[in-house]
Amino acid sequence: MAKKKKAGRIAVPFLVTIFIGLIIIGGGAYGVYKYFGLGSSKELSEPTPRQVATSTYEDNHTVLLILSEPDLSCSSTFMLMRSIPKDKRLIFIGIPSNTISLIDGRQQSIKSAFESGGPSSAVDFTENVFGITVDRYFKMKSETLVKLCDIIGGVTYPVAADMAGFNSDGSNQYLNGQQIEKFITYSMFDDGEIQRAYVTSSLAADMINQADGIRIADNFDNNFNTIINMESKETNITAVDYRKHKTAIKNMFERGTSVATFLILDGTEADSDYIISEAFINNLKDQYFKDDAQ
Repeated sequence: MAKKKKAGRIAVPFLVTIFIGLIIIGGGAYGVYKYFGLGSSKELSEPTPRQVATSTYEDNHTVLLILSEPDLSCSSTFMLMRSIPKDKRLIFIGIPSNTISLIDGRQQSIKSAFESGGPSSAVDFTENVFGITVDRYFKMKSETLVKLCDIIGGVTYPVAADMAGFNSDGSNQYLNGQQIEKFITYSMFDDGEIQRAYVTSSLAADMINQADGIRIADNFDNNFNTIINMESKETNITAVDYRKHKTAIKNMFERGTSVATFLILDGTEADSDYIISEAFINNLKDQYFKDDAQ
């Protein structure tokens, strides 16, 4: 993978969506026979207009995805997933673990916020940095990540990191769930957390775009139940949230094409810290959050 400039480069950590989602269920319309009296012939009426549920901007939602594996040498991975089903858009924004901000007059990183206060503190940090509302969080460990990636179908992605078991020449190769986990938790990227965030978010977008959207939509209920019932996850996503948004999410997967994208952060490195630029934050809100008020 070609190196990006450190200042302005981005990051976008992990992972995926995961629930973010997908297919509008439309009701089929059938013609009915009308009868015009004794002895008259039967004829088909005009078909009833098809009734199709519609997505609105009320279906928009934002989830902070967190991969936490304390036994590994790398920091936890943080990725913001913005879902806009009406526009069939799924945006991944990786947040380097060394991203800093002033919280209550004290400098913090998203990593330290998470380690001291858990997922809810990481959500508070993200809202403070970006000036947005994060609706839900989804923290996962290894088993949930691997299962989720395998449900989506893995990904074909260029690997340019010197890791055992991978072609490390930058060529495309297929990665299953376990290989994805190993890749995005690699702690020796040349550009550190910024590069790891970039890899994570771009890989997540590629995985979604390479998936069979119809297959995902058709199995959405079963897959949601599988993931939400796994013990190696922690989330405040509820069954009510799922029922509220699932039709719009399924429609996005069923009828959208290349719905996922990732954003490259613009910012500045300050020693071992990363500061996201105000210009990037303002553009993010203008491009992807302005419709929440509609």
